[in-house]
Amino acid sequence: MKRVICFDIETTGFEYMRGDRCIEIGAVEIADGVITERTFHEYINPDGKIIPPDSYMVHKISNAFLEDKPKMSVIAPKFLEFIGDAPVVAHNGLDFDFPFMNHELEMLGLPPIPRPQQLDSIVIARNRVFGPKSYSLDALAKWYGISLTARADAHGALIDAEILAKVFLELENTAPAPDINDVIAKQHDAFLAHPKIGETFPYRTFAPHDEELANHNAFMEKIAG
Repeated sequence: MKRVICFDIETTGFEYMRGDRCIEIGAVEIADGVITERTFHEYINPDGKIIPPDSYMVHKISNAFLEDKPKMSVIAPKFLEFIGDAPVVAHNGLDFDFPFMNHELEMLGLPPIPRPQQLDSIVIARNRVFGPKSYSLDALAKWYGISLTARADAHGALIDAEILAKVFLELENTAPAPDINDVIAKQHDAFLAHPKIGETFPYRTFAPHDEELANHNAFMEKIAG
C-alpha cells in the first residue's frame, strides 16, 4: 500500500459557511500498510470565533487555551506539505472534514484537497462491513476490537486520527462486499438447479378468483399508501 494520510479536525461548530472555524488538526501517516511515527498535530487560534458550550463539551478545547496558538494561515501550509499528494482519509469526510478544511484553505487562497485525493472511511465501511448497528468511528473501532480508551474523556483530532488509521487498515484487509445482483442471480440459479424443482417447477395455470384479486388489490393499495 502506498502512503496514506488519515486525518481529523475539531471545530467551533458544524457550519463553516456561518463562520465556524477549525481549532485542531490531527493526522497520521500510513506507509506500506503500517502506521508510522510521522504525525501532524496542531491547535489553531479561531481568530475571534467563540467556542459554544456544546462544542466545548465534545472536545474540551477552550478559547483561553487557544489564545496563544497560531492561526490557520500559519498551520495550513504545513498541513498541505505533510499530506503532499497522498490519498487522505477522513471519517464521514465527504460530508464534513473535507468541505470544512477546504473552506479554510480557500479563505487563505491556498489550493483545496483535490476530490480524487479524498477517501471517506464511512463510505468504504458501508461497502465492506455488515454487522455493526452504526458506522460511526466508535462503532467500527469496537467491531474490530480497537481500544477507545484514549478518547474516553474527550474527542481529540490526533487521537481520532490514530483510531481512524487502525480502522482504515482493518477495512483495507476486509474484502469488498459482492454485488447484490450477482448474489441474487446465483441464488436463483441454485434454486432452479435443485433436483426437486428444476425449470419445470409446477406453476398455476388458472385465473385467480374475484376474492383473491380484491384481497391482492387491497394489499397493494395499503403498500402504496
